[in-house]
Amino acid sequence: MTEGTISKGVHRLPLRVYYEDTDFSGNVYHANYLKFCERARSDFLRVAGIDQNAMFGAGDPIMFVVRRMLCDFLRPARFDDLLVIETRLGELAGARFELMQQVRRGDESLFSADVTVALIDGRGRPRRVPPEIAARIVSATS
Repeated sequence: MTEGTISKGVHRLPLRVYYEDTDFSGNVYHANYLKFCERARSDFLRVAGIDQNAMFGAGDPIMFVVRRMLCDFLRPARFDDLLVIETRLGELAGARFELMQQVRRGDESLFSADVTVALIDGRGRPRRVPPEIAARIVSATS
């Protein structure tokens, strides 16, 4: 399994396109770009030192959820392409943070998404991002 890296404030996750990722035309099926970005967000948090299993398994469980996502499908990716999913931190405030994600093939941008991630408790109510988690996110992207 390949892990991403964070350098100069950008998390990069390499990803190969497999046959199962494509539709009948040989292009990546549109919903799979969302899966690619989800993998990158999860990896970004892991590389930043945030253990989502521990957050959910705590006595007062908390978890990150996607609140909003604005997507642009720019160019198709195809079978066997080597892609890189880039994740950049925008604003972090209260119970949410913004991420800008981009799926790239070399110098080409294929897909972009502006994502709002919220922190909720076990009852689904918003929770302010704890200072230690906020500090890890900001530190990793500085």
